Amino acid sequence: MPKPITTSESSAGTSPDEPAVQHFRQTLLWPVRLMPDDDAKRQNYGPWQTLRDQGDASPWREQIEEYTGHDVHGFQERHYNEFVSFLPYVQRFLYGEGRSRTQGTGSVGSDSPMRTFRRRDIAAVRLVPQPGDAPITLSVAHCDLHFFFDVDVALLNLEVSADNLSLAQAQELLYRFGRAFPAGWDEHGAALHCMASVEWLGADESVLARSDAQQRAAFISHVAQHRAPRIAAHWEFVMHPLVSDHSEAPGRLRYRQIEYYRMPMMAYLALDDPRRLTRNDFIRLALVTGASASHADLPYAEQHLADFEQRYCYDRFWSNTGAAPNTRYLCNGHALVVVGDARSAFFLDGKRGVLAQFRHQHFLLFLIAHFQKAALLMFSDQLVEALRQLDIHSLMSVKAFKRSIRSSFERFLRFTHRYWFHEISEQAQVRALSHLCTTHLGLDPLYSEVKERIADMNTYLDADSLRRQANTVVRLTVVTLFGLIGTITTGFLGMNLLAEADAPLWRKAGWFGIVMMATAWLTLYTMVKSQRLSDFIDALSNDRLNLRQKLGALARVWRPGSE
Repeated sequence: MPKPITTSESSAGTSPDEPAVQHFRQTLLWPVRLMPDDDAKRQNYGPWQTLRDQGDASPWREQIEEYTGHDVHGFQERHYNEFVSFLPYVQRFLYGEGRSRTQGTGSVGSDSPMRTFRRRDIAAVRLVPQPGDAPITLSVAHCDLHFFFDVDVALLNLEVSADNLSLAQAQELLYRFGRAFPAGWDEHGAALHCMASVEWLGADESVLARSDAQQRAAFISHVAQHRAPRIAAHWEFVMHPLVSDHSEAPGRLRYRQIEYYRMPMMAYLALDDPRRLTRNDFIRLALVTGASASHADLPYAEQHLADFEQRYCYDRFWSNTGAAPNTRYLCNGHALVVVGDARSAFFLDGKRGVLAQFRHQHFLLFLIAHFQKAALLMFSDQLVEALRQLDIHSLMSVKAFKRSIRSSFERFLRFTHRYWFHEISEQAQVRALSHLCTTHLGLDPLYSEVKERIADMNTYLDADSLRRQANTVVRLTVVTLFGLIGTITTGFLGMNLLAEADAPLWRKAGWFGIVMMATAWLTLYTMVKSQRLSDFIDALSNDRLNLRQKLGALARVWRPGSE
């Protein structure tokens, strides 16, 4: 196996006219839909609690953030800068409720609705972009799982970094890394568009797991059998003990793909001279199209890219002045890329500079946007599943459908008030990047569509309930109307139609039972015929009908098969 790429090898493979990437970071964010088991749902048990209870059987450990207040010395200036970047209602979502002096640090209800778990056994990842390429080893900064209260969505967050790459290598990493499964295979059986090889490495450089994207038969047979994609082996390893819902592997925490198989990603590129990038280079970075043999080739037609700068670029800092000169932000919703000058100390500063902003403020705005999209898609999927399971001929199915729709409506309201916001910050940069990201993701139209669908379902259930109540009122009215005849008759006779006041007790009890059974039968029979009797009453009160038509309506009460 070829040895990992080194600084000298990477620089040597860089064209003199091509800028070199002095520092590279890539952050993957993979939203999945959680499928909680029935026991956890009945006990109102969160998925993070299930993961926490697995103890040593799971590599994930709950991440105690610096915002809990238990470790005051761990709270640094970058945490403060991150916190104040967001508006108060976003702060409550990210960090929990504010704590007063009398509440203390462990008060109930003050925790963040977002729970984070981290695994520390994966130290690096060794990648081979295409067959025959030298392997590239990236350091793993962290690997996290984010859960959210009251929303069955989890986000895998993986951040990797490397130094001294060529621009082509960086473009290939952005394009090929972060695919949950291969898109297909070429005529030679090589997987398309994804890494030729992925290996997770431990701290001792031992291989923890490998990709299996080249095993075409396994992926094809899985789709043929389950009508669902097979997650690649190296991503299955990262997610464990969470398992794919369509996998035969046992596991209480199961998940399903909810978005496109390419994971949303962020990238940070510190170049030796970003001004040497061509417009084509920026297009390939912004749209994550991979490297090209010629820098003059556009990935798409010119007319399609005519408004590229207006649609995908945030150029407030794309100048030769300022603390971080020649810094450019590129965003297409699926990806957020920042390009800057490696000669700028502020751009490389991981505590106060652009790198710190990229890893914290910008990551959180990206996370919020994709969490909102994943949650909306989850609600849409749940509506489809509720409709698919509905059997209008089964009373239990209809009741389960109503409970499911009511539950979705209630949770959507809670999602709206807890997690849905249009503005997350008043800081110009954070606000602009957030708008750029949400606009490309189409969150507002998606929210309106899901809201309308849930509202339509809920309106239908309300209308159906009113219809059933109206039918019940009609039936009771008919029963009361025809029962009024007997009531008035017996009342007029003074209940002395049969003089049994001095009869023995057994005879009176017998007459009581006979009358009760006859009355019950007559009441039930009237209820059975109540719909037709209601039609007869309507016909009787209609002045436009003659006597023959009214008698015909009465006859239809006992006519078999009459409507």
